[in-house]
Amino acid sequence: MMLFKKKQETITDDKAGNRLEARVSRSKIYGKGVTRIYKSKKHDILAIDNVDFEILDNEFVSIVGPSGCGKSTLIRMIGGLDDITSGSIILNDRILDGPGADRGMVFQTYTLFPWMTVEENIRFGLKIKKMPVKEADKIVDKYLELIGLTQFRKSLPNQLSGGMKQRVAIARSLANNPEVLLMDEPFGALDPQTKANMQLCLRQIWQVEKPTIIFITHDIEEAVFLSQRVYVMSSRPGRIIADIPVYLDHKRTLDIKDTPEFIRIRKNINTILHSGLDEDEL
Repeated sequence: MMLFKKKQETITDDKAGNRLEARVSRSKIYGKGVTRIYKSKKHDILAIDNVDFEILDNEFVSIVGPSGCGKSTLIRMIGGLDDITSGSIILNDRILDGPGADRGMVFQTYTLFPWMTVEENIRFGLKIKKMPVKEADKIVDKYLELIGLTQFRKSLPNQLSGGMKQRVAIARSLANNPEVLLMDEPFGALDPQTKANMQLCLRQIWQVEKPTIIFITHDIEEAVFLSQRVYVMSSRPGRIIADIPVYLDHKRTLDIKDTPEFIRIRKNINTILHSGLDEDEL
């Protein structure tokens, strides 16, 4: 199934009266024919098979799929942490060939520095960039307020709950102003109530900051609540078998999960996921 198609538009030069054809892409990041093969002495394992994807600027897209389908492998390739066997991933018209500050990552495990305070963790990337202190102070204050942890700025990670730690991890990534924020099941280890609160927090952060987010999850309800679109992957070898738009209110509360449209989208994704068929084949 072809998911990516380069956009084109005609641009008119009013002064010269000439019409110029220009290839214009609204894509922030996209992949073409992305494949990952793990080699071993006994046999090779095809983990990701010829995947195309496209994420627009400021878009929130989730990827769901069965366990072992290659969701985390795909996001690690986007982050430059895992090699691509064939195909390419392009960010802002530049082919990615390794990690970079243009991509922030948040994992399921808490990756905060335990010896640093909340404030110091958020400031870490800014310090590496040698940003002037006053400028960094403003950014740190902004994100402390955004995640609701201003009063915990001097606390160490071991003094925080799991949800609070993930809020700090998200703030630390966003403070560096990455082109794309990559999130690999960041709420998977949280209890249901904390997880719901974190979904609401992240959705509110996205509504304010509008970062481009790629979010990996096995939770269909979570994907629908957070996203503008949901990619569905097949079982191994991982392929994208559906691209589902989520037409829900921009400003969302947890109550939206009980609405008929939300339930319809969730059921549709669940059907595709368990059938393993492309949406065109259903």
